[in-house]
Amino acid sequence: MSHPWQKAASFAARSHRHQVRKDGQTPYFAHPCRVAITLLAVFRCTDGAVLTAALLHDTIEDTLADFDEIEAQFGRPIADLVGALTKNKGLREREREADYDRRLAAAGWRALIVKLADCYDNVSDAGDPQRRRSATAKARRALALAGPCSDRPEVARAAAALRGLLAGRTKKRRSRTGVDR
Repeated sequence: MSHPWQKAASFAARSHRHQVRKDGQTPYFAHPCRVAITLLAVFRCTDGAVLTAALLHDTIEDTLADFDEIEAQFGRPIADLVGALTKNKGLREREREADYDRRLAAAGWRALIVKLADCYDNVSDAGDPQRRRSATAKARRALALAGPCSDRPEVARAAAALRGLLAGRTKKRRSRTGVDR
C-alpha cells in the first residue's frame, strides 16, 4: 500500500517537471523534496498530512494544478493545507501578503510547520545577498506567525531550528567580513 506522500511526490514531480530553481539549473522539484526532508530530518515531524502538504505546497501557486485537482487526488484536508500555503496572485502584492499571512495563521500548526520548513530551505538555498535578505525576512515573518502554535512540540522544534539557521547565517557573515550587515 502506498502512502499519500508517495503519490504527492509523483504528482508534484509531474506538475513541476519543466521548472527550475532561480539558479537556472536545479529542477524545481528538488525544493519540495528538501522541504519534506527538512520536516523529517531537521524538525523530526513524521505527520503524514504535513509531509504530503510539503511535497504539494507550491503546486497550486506555481503550476497548472488547482485546488479542485488537489482535493480530488488527496482529499479536502490536504487541499486546505496546500491552499493555506498558496498566495492569491489575483491580489496586489501588499494585499496578497497580508491575506496570505492571515490565512496561514488561521490554518493551524500543520500549515505553519510546512511554511517554516519552506523558509528553512529557502534561507539555506539563497545564494546572492538580495535573495538571502528576502528569504531571511520571510523566515522571520513565518516565525512570528508560528508563535501562537509554539506549544506544539513539532512547531517548537521547527522554530528553534530555523532560528538557529538564521543565527548561524548572521554569525557566518560577521566572521567573513568582520562587520554585521
